[in-house]
Amino acid sequence: MAEQFPNRQWGSRTNALSRLANKFAATKPGSWFIRKITPLDRAVLERTDAKYTVLGPIGAPVILLTTIGRKSGQPRTQPLLCVHDGDVLYVIGSNFGQERHPAWTANLLATPAATVAIAGHRLPVRASLVDADAKDTIFARFVELTGAYAAYKNRTTRDLRIFALHRA
Repeated sequence: MAEQFPNRQWGSRTNALSRLANKFAATKPGSWFIRKITPLDRAVLERTDAKYTVLGPIGAPVILLTTIGRKSGQPRTQPLLCVHDGDVLYVIGSNFGQERHPAWTANLLATPAATVAIAGHRLPVRASLVDADAKDTIFARFVELTGAYAAYKNRTTRDLRIFALHRA
């Protein structure tokens, strides 16, 4: 059996603040706001190896994913919400419903080896695209996490890439 990923969630996804934040995140102004606070969240996550996140009080399961830039060859780091499934972490390239795939997804397609910071640990991972048969089930789990993902999917015509991350 593969080794489990650490799991540390603080805050609550069911409190009033979380419910309000999830509704706001599904709006275009909410998506804009989250994109604007991403650099601050990245800084907090990097300093704590993803032990703490700006979104922590609302119970958001955030990881820090570092990929290798497909063009630059340089490390590229992005905070992402994830679905934690024990020995697998799922991440989705929603890009807030924008028309373009986020760069980190193309980076993983080019170089599946990456690093995840989670719950105070930095771990090497290997990414693979979730196959079509499992994709709807995994996407539903993202929607359970926050309904904003349903709004993001409805904003775009592109297929949202979902990756499974396994310890390397």
